[in-house]
Amino acid sequence: FGSAGCALIRCAMSRAIDVWMQHPTQRFLTDSIFDSLHRWNRMDVSVLQKPDHPVYSPQMSLSSMDAGAVDLGLACAWYGPEGPMISNEDVKKLCEAAPGRFLGVASGDIRDPVRCVAGMKQYVQKHGFVAVRILPWLWERYADDRLFYPIYAACVELDVPLCLQVGHTGPLRPSDFGRPIPHLERVLLDFPQLKVVGGHIGAPWVEEMIFLAGKFPNLYIDTSAYVPSRYPKALVEYMRGRGAKRVMYGSNYPMVQHQAISQQLELLKLQPEQMQLFLRGNAERVFKLQRPRL
Repeated sequence: FGSAGCALIRCAMSRAIDVWMQHPTQRFLTDSIFDSLHRWNRMDVSVLQKPDHPVYSPQMSLSSMDAGAVDLGLACAWYGPEGPMISNEDVKKLCEAAPGRFLGVASGDIRDPVRCVAGMKQYVQKHGFVAVRILPWLWERYADDRLFYPIYAACVELDVPLCLQVGHTGPLRPSDFGRPIPHLERVLLDFPQLKVVGGHIGAPWVEEMIFLAGKFPNLYIDTSAYVPSRYPKALVEYMRGRGAKRVMYGSNYPMVQHQAISQQLELLKLQPEQMQLFLRGNAERVFKLQRPRL
């Protein structure tokens, strides 16, 4: 890159938006489904049982974002069969605690579709949440399951993106629920107006995700749960070419620290305009974001 190119990258980094992160609650981080992730990260789970652990403070999330040059985080709610792990209200309080640094992503209990949709609409329309997220693997249902369809229709009505995980599952649940073809493909066929952001890249089905992104103009990919050195070669080549406007920065914090990503961005060898789109521009366009005033 040379010194001028590196300076441009650093400039782009200062404007990064993280489209997939969580500010953890104790019930989220201590759930046994994450034992595999804690083992990979060499984390002593017993320390997370302490309610005053620093990781539960908004300042810890902000410190990670600052260290990794991330200005804005889309903080996600988590709902599963055992109830809320991170509730919409938890996310709302986080956004209120640090105005301009977080925006909410709503979720809900899919088993009661009417109540679920009503709650999502409330948080989008009244509290400024910018997207909806579901995790098919957490419910052990495929993306084209009928219980999800009222949520997809609501996203189209609200004109907000649907965020979901594609690819294999690190937590202790089956990975097959993340297969893009045929399940996500069926959703995109049934809801051509639905904007979908597929998180966690889609590995090991990256080629399927790239194919579907070419087939459907409203499908996007985010890189959460991976550092740049682990991005599949096919994805990086896509980001350098026809996919420059289809891939977004995501971290999956707290499982991945923001600085671990920022330290490896130069490995991608993106042109400055491509880097800006990846780190911020695509998220601003798809989520209809205004640049936060800090």
